[in-house]
Amino acid sequence: MRYKIKTHNSQFQLFATRRFLPLFVTQFLGALNDNLFKQGLLIIVVSQMVLIEGSSADFFTNLAAGLFILPYFLFSTTAGQLADSYDKAILIRKIKLAEMLIMTLGAYSLYALNLNLMLTVLFLLGIQSAFFGPLKYAIIPQHLEPGELLAGNAQVGMGTFVSILLGTLIGGWLVTMPSGRLILGVATISVATIGWLSSTAIPAAPPFDSNTPRWNPFRDSLSNFRLAITNKTVFYCVLSISWFWLFGSCFLTQVPNFAVQNLQGEPLLSSILIAAFIIGVAIGCLTCNTLSGKRVEPGIIPFGTLGISLFSMHLYFSFISYADNLSPESLISITTFLKINDGVQILIDLILIGAFGGLFIVPLYSIIQERTEKGKRARIIAVNNIINAVFMVLGSILGITFLAILGWSIPQFFLLMALLNLLFSGFIFSRIPEFLERFKIWVATTACCLKRFFIGRA
Repeated sequence: MRYKIKTHNSQFQLFATRRFLPLFVTQFLGALNDNLFKQGLLIIVVSQMVLIEGSSADFFTNLAAGLFILPYFLFSTTAGQLADSYDKAILIRKIKLAEMLIMTLGAYSLYALNLNLMLTVLFLLGIQSAFFGPLKYAIIPQHLEPGELLAGNAQVGMGTFVSILLGTLIGGWLVTMPSGRLILGVATISVATIGWLSSTAIPAAPPFDSNTPRWNPFRDSLSNFRLAITNKTVFYCVLSISWFWLFGSCFLTQVPNFAVQNLQGEPLLSSILIAAFIIGVAIGCLTCNTLSGKRVEPGIIPFGTLGISLFSMHLYFSFISYADNLSPESLISITTFLKINDGVQILIDLILIGAFGGLFIVPLYSIIQERTEKGKRARIIAVNNIINAVFMVLGSILGITFLAILGWSIPQFFLLMALLNLLFSGFIFSRIPEFLERFKIWVATTACCLKRFFIGRA
């Protein structure tokens, strides 16, 4: 069923509709819960479980990250098949019900301080997320009008990154409180329950095809990849989204060490820097709808990627200036950091890198939804999720290679990523000239509008 309504003047008015609000709340709480549990687990590993098990914190930290990503390789194909074959709203409710059960097990694992069970729960959450991803992005164009598509994706993108930030901060805070493990367990069950309740209000989204899904993941993965490659623009959009996740994961992974080792800041400074990056992405997502004229505008994509590289380079030079004034023995507090001009500039650079990242990624998701055949959207999103996971693993390999093996500094690694971003973008734009052509038109149109605005104000 398609719910028709006049296109809204403000993207925020989508929150007043049943076609969008329940889905937004459901996906927001799901991402929040994943990060609440994951961050709580990581804090426990670092602060307590290493002493109990006598094992390496680095090993368990990387194992936890791998266990959460692994289900995207194993189950994304099946998830895409199901999403294209059954009512998406019903599937979302079943997945959220499964989340309630998983979080009940997770709460027990936290209370019992059972590391193996906590890692098992994290793997189950990864499975749940792998099945939810194709549903989330395939149902949006089914319930929203074409003129609302970009706004819907912008809101979902903003919500996802804000929930990641809140989950990371709140999860780390709750688990360090007295009886924190018990409080965190109750919180995750509560969030899962509210998420399931919100999912019951999502309108029906029946499949476009009545095909019965096949159960051969390897064969179906190859079939889905061939399906994605047949539409060149969609496939290169998938690669571009995956590159953004590689780029973003490289930055977020290194920020804690960058804050402590390079900026000589107290540990809490890393949370401020991560928050700056994620808030920037959320701002970029929301701004995208306005800059594009409330339509899917490929011309914003080159603008976004140029901004990412420009401010990543500026971050490197901001750090060089910052480091010149450091004393080797000093430990920089957050208050002191914010009083240093170059420190504030580093914070602004991270916000702007995130903001241009938001401008880059939102149109890409919208183009995939707009230019993919209705009955095949979820399978294309599943391919996207698999390639995302591959690129994130490649990002880890890049970090290990340049930082651990070759001995580069983290600021040098950030500069490298800025240059690699330009090279990758150049490759994409050479394959899809439409993006650059639309960029030229968008720049000319924007400049004309600004000229009229300032002349009118004069």
